[in-house]
Amino acid sequence: MNNPVTRAAALLKDHRDSIDRLDAILVYTLAERFKHTQAVGKLKAEHELPPSDPSREAAQIARLEDLAKEADLDPDFAKAFLNFIIQEVIRHHKKHQK
Repeated sequence: MNNPVTRAAALLKDHRDSIDRLDAILVYTLAERFKHTQAVGKLKAEHELPPSDPSREAAQIARLEDLAKEADLDPDFAKAFLNFIIQEVIRHHKKHQK
């Protein structure tokens, strides 16, 4: 494998294989997370609790920003990603209240 193009193609394949495995982990992790948030939404609806919890959401965003910094991940990206998840969770919680 002395050919640089062949070596690059092999490295590219290895990186892409890892990315594919990580994407699968992300999907399964998000699915598990949303199973729990669905259960929380049902619990909140049963007990007439509000669908959102701004103080918890703010704490979670701050926590994720810290984790992102530790992991060397762009904190703005992490914050935007968590904001998306929070909005999705609230949407699900509101759906349970109807």
